[in-house]
Amino acid sequence: MINESLINPKSIVVIGGSNHLNKPGGKLLSNILNGNFKGNVAVVNPKESEVQHIKSYKSVEEIEETDLAVLAIPSQFCLATIKTLAHTKNTKAFIIISAGFSEVTEMGAELEQEIVKVIEEVGGCLIGPNCIGVLNANYQGVFTTPIPKLDPKGCDLISSSGATAVFIMEAGMPLGLTFNSVFSVGNSAQIGAEEVLEYLDNSFTEASSKIKLLYIEEIKNPVKFYIHAASLIKKGCKIAAIKAGTSAAGGRAASSHTGALATSDEIVRALFRKTGIVYCSGRAELITVGSIFTYKELTGKNFAIITHAGGSAVMLTDALSRGGLEVPEIINPAADDLLEYLYPGSSVKNPIDFLATGTADQLGIIIDYCEHKFDEIDGIIVVFGSPGLFDVAHVYKVLNVKMDLCKKPIFPVLPSIVNAQKEIAYFLSKGKINFPDEVELGNALCALYNTSTPTEKEVQLPQIDKKAIRTVIENATDGYLTPNEISKLLDAAGIPTTKEKVATTLKETLQLATDLDFPLVMKVVGPLHKTDVDGVVLNVNSLEQVEIEFNRLINIKDATSVILQQMLSGTELFIGAKHEPSYGHLVMAGLGGIFIEVLQDVSSAISPVSQIEGEQMIARLKAHQLFEGVRRIPPIDKNEFVNMIQRVSALVKLAPEISELDLNPLLATKNGIIAVDSRICVEK
Repeated sequence: MINESLINPKSIVVIGGSNHLNKPGGKLLSNILNGNFKGNVAVVNPKESEVQHIKSYKSVEEIEETDLAVLAIPSQFCLATIKTLAHTKNTKAFIIISAGFSEVTEMGAELEQEIVKVIEEVGGCLIGPNCIGVLNANYQGVFTTPIPKLDPKGCDLISSSGATAVFIMEAGMPLGLTFNSVFSVGNSAQIGAEEVLEYLDNSFTEASSKIKLLYIEEIKNPVKFYIHAASLIKKGCKIAAIKAGTSAAGGRAASSHTGALATSDEIVRALFRKTGIVYCSGRAELITVGSIFTYKELTGKNFAIITHAGGSAVMLTDALSRGGLEVPEIINPAADDLLEYLYPGSSVKNPIDFLATGTADQLGIIIDYCEHKFDEIDGIIVVFGSPGLFDVAHVYKVLNVKMDLCKKPIFPVLPSIVNAQKEIAYFLSKGKINFPDEVELGNALCALYNTSTPTEKEVQLPQIDKKAIRTVIENATDGYLTPNEISKLLDAAGIPTTKEKVATTLKETLQLATDLDFPLVMKVVGPLHKTDVDGVVLNVNSLEQVEIEFNRLINIKDATSVILQQMLSGTELFIGAKHEPSYGHLVMAGLGGIFIEVLQDVSSAISPVSQIEGEQMIARLKAHQLFEGVRRIPPIDKNEFVNMIQRVSALVKLAPEISELDLNPLLATKNGIIAVDSRICVEK
């Protein structure tokens, strides 16, 4: 959808260009004129005859044909202007920086779609409205500052918010982060983050930037987003993203455990995991991850921390450890040799502390030992500031050289941005990036390390009885399925269930109870959450107790019948699925029973769920150690649980009408994993 007229126009017209640089139209025109654009620039402003030393036309009818039009005029005038440009001036690319569209009113949204329709009639493309524009090597089509010095190896920045794009550039540039292009998509009326990724993917060459940073407020087409982001990553790119608007408060109230847990944040995280994108919670983390992308790739999880600041080393060690990375104690004969080069009182245990009086030469020696003699170390973090007592320029020069020479990645934490301002400026001038906060660096390294590679689109799922499943779904009515329908679905999906019977009368209940072995579980059918209405009874051991509990359960509000099951014991687990428009089904798994509400220890993946994704879901659980067995709790068969996750994935793939599914609890027993209670809702 993005075309050459947008990326590399030969001519640009600024509608609403001004002599006032404090107005968007004036500043944008100034940025274009003062940039590296080599083509023709025209201005339309009926109130001026000349704008910034360029002839100003009274109307768009007067101008020559133009590739790109940038509109900085009130929203109500945009449609007529675009019609003229599209149909009489052969304009194929448009940037609307004006506000007053879908972000404001329904009428604005309708106007936005009318504009898109006109542009698409001529095969054109639109950035915006309500954006700051586009910045690339060909032209500076934004009305904001700063304008970074563009670097082909820098980041491609895609942002739904123009202001946020500015904030990211403002915060990243002083640290040494560089940019290759900026796409501010605004309301994304036609082109959103997905379409920009599509363009970057389709136009990718070895000379293209390999770092993409995204701030996204809406993903309209998750499938397109996944296809092109995953494709770019497989081509060698690295992507980090913020997805705003993901709080649970922003989601609809849901009726089941699965629905309550499946917040928009969880869905986006699952999409990013499937795609291989590093999920970031804010601008600082996005900038830090983007900066890490510019360094040599980390191949393991063991770090050496070299420091003269004990407190920073402790905080950094904590951050790395919390995220699954390690700062191992260095137990190596070479460590004693290294100690000989350092001042008394230094430590080489890791963190390697060479004291506040440590020298540049000592730093170089320590790095050499980490690079060549400490094979257990995969990456190096150097924390070096200045108390303002002496010049540290030589330290930063050594650090710069070692970062180029060493094969292991070296990440510099240079927190003395006042005392060592000149020295850090020298360091950055060599193309390096500073990480002034050690904890932010540690957290970002963990986020990157724990991000998987893209999942293959085609996933091998277990075989299930397709005919039986489709028969149940096609004969079912909208809403929650009956116990009998659920039993048929789960049997067809190969998910073991407890032996159970449903009764509506006392006589029928007593008869069924004699066919089952005591002890029994009795459950009410009808109310949504059985435990909330005291609708579950355990350890029913006699027909007398069956009669008492039936009479109580059947009189609970909304009760329609009673379920009788054989009582089993084991570790309670949970698997659920929820359909999300555009995304498909989100499959979740974790601890079950009441723990799902209390601990909410669940992990998720977007269906179809591969075996590797299922294993990763278990590994992400806080309670993953339970699968190995803890004290008197026997181990849980991981392979069987992954198999069940995949069978649920296969079920919802074959029956997309399933809107919500709860298997809660599943019981992990010595004989396997069995579904004890199930709830499935269908929306055709």
